[in-house]
Amino acid sequence: MRLRMIAALGAGAVALGVPVAAGAHFVLLEPTASLVQDVRGDPQKMGPCGGTSANRGTPSGAVSPVVGGSALPLKVRESIYHPGYYRVALSVLNRSELPADPADTVRDSPTGPRSVSGKIDDTHKPPVLVDGLWLHRDRAQNREFATNIRIPNINCDHCTLQVIQFMEEHGVNADGRFTYHHCADLKITANPNLPIEAGWPGQGRRGR
Repeated sequence: MRLRMIAALGAGAVALGVPVAAGAHFVLLEPTASLVQDVRGDPQKMGPCGGTSANRGTPSGAVSPVVGGSALPLKVRESIYHPGYYRVALSVLNRSELPADPADTVRDSPTGPRSVSGKIDDTHKPPVLVDGLWLHRDRAQNREFATNIRIPNINCDHCTLQVIQFMEEHGVNADGRFTYHHCADLKITANPNLPIEAGWPGQGRRGR
């Protein structure tokens, strides 16, 4: 069995934050989620952006404008506690660019497999912006986490920012296994004073 992965804030995150209040269902507070959320953040089990097989969710229609190369405020509230961590990724042309949910290590239990750890990507290459974010194993309800995420300097009319939580010590969900999902739709306009970051899809032409 692999040891639990050690979390690391990536170079793409500006750490404002440890918890700002004293979870896993979670609510995406900032930026505005692409699906309408209830008080627990549901529906959120199915990848890549939430919903369930029984409830695909209602689009919010929100698109948040962002300047490329800037820091985007990110804030979540854990409405139901579970130990684990978060990952943030960005798709430019299509949500199919978003990475698969973290590879998991499990242990047997009387009720079936339970998660031990999820693999953390510490390369910080597109499409992952930051991984291993807000690793926590201390119990608290309705805790909020906040930080800034650096957005690449690109042009994209309809990007998707994906925020997921990997849950440790959790049974298998029919939708999403050990991961919960939210997304936010962004319109990114490159800062003309900064070079375009060509490592992202669709650059050199206007991203869709």
